[in-house]
Formats: sequence, structure tokens, C-alpha cells
Amino acid sequence: MKTQAQLIAKFGDPYKNRLAFEKTWMILWEVPQDIREAIPAMPKKIYLNRLILIPLQTTLRKLISIGVHAEIVSYDGCFNIRSKRGSSGISTHAWAIAIDLNAALNPFRGKVTWSDEFVQVWRDIGWICGADWSAASKDGMHFQWENF
Repeated sequence: MKTQAQLIAKFGDPYKNRLAFEKTWMILWEVPQDIREAIPAMPKKIYLNRLILIPLQTTLRKLISIGVHAEIVSYDGCFNIRSKRGSSGISTHAWAIAIDLNAALNPFRGKVTWSDEFVQVWRDIGWICGADWSAASKDGMHFQWENF
């Protein structure tokens, strides 16, 4: 995983220069209709870092193609300038390179309810899955992109 210093070097500090960050990196993605029809929990639009648009779209379409997309019952956010839970470090959500799904079913430090096949799709495409973290930081709702 990339360090906070690496992320700040790439994107800047979102606390100090939010407008410059958003102008450079953020886009409003209109989630394609085929994805929204297959995964009704997905919103019509997501404000995200432009670097995750293609990987996210690819991942969602792969989940649909293998029939595990129905596991997604809630979209719980992407962009949120905040600290990591339980830490003073900056959350990857502050750079909009992470997405949370099914937060109520996969709480921080709680049980992970995704199927192995579902999580493997994310891994295979290159996402870091919070489901893979140690018990002290396990975050089954969290998927983050760092392949840049």
C-alpha cells in the first residue's frame, strides 16, 4: 500500500488545497445505465478520482458478468475528506481512490460477508481489499485503487 507521503506527493494534501485537488483529479461519473440496472444500489452519479473510473467500471461489469453483483446492496461513498478511522492519518477516501459498499453488512473490524469469488474479482483487477487486512484494521466494505 502507498504511504500517506506518497499519496500527498501524487495528489497534494486535500486539507490544504482542496480546490486544486478537485480541479486536477475529480470527475463526476455518470454510472452507466446497464450497471445501475444490474446493481440498483449504485447511484446515478459518483464524484470520484478520475484514476479509478476505468478500474471501477471494469470491476462492476466483471461482477455482473460472473453473477455476483447482487451481493452489492448499498453504495456507501467514495469521496470524503477525513481521517482514517482510529488514526490521525488521511483516509484514501480524501483522494477519492476508495469506495465503500455494504457498510452495514461489513462493518469496520467486523465480519466480512462478501463471497470469496466477489472479493477475488476486485483483487484480480488490482484493488486493495479491506477484507484482507488484519483483524485490528479489517474493513470489509472498503476497496481502494493504488495502481498509478
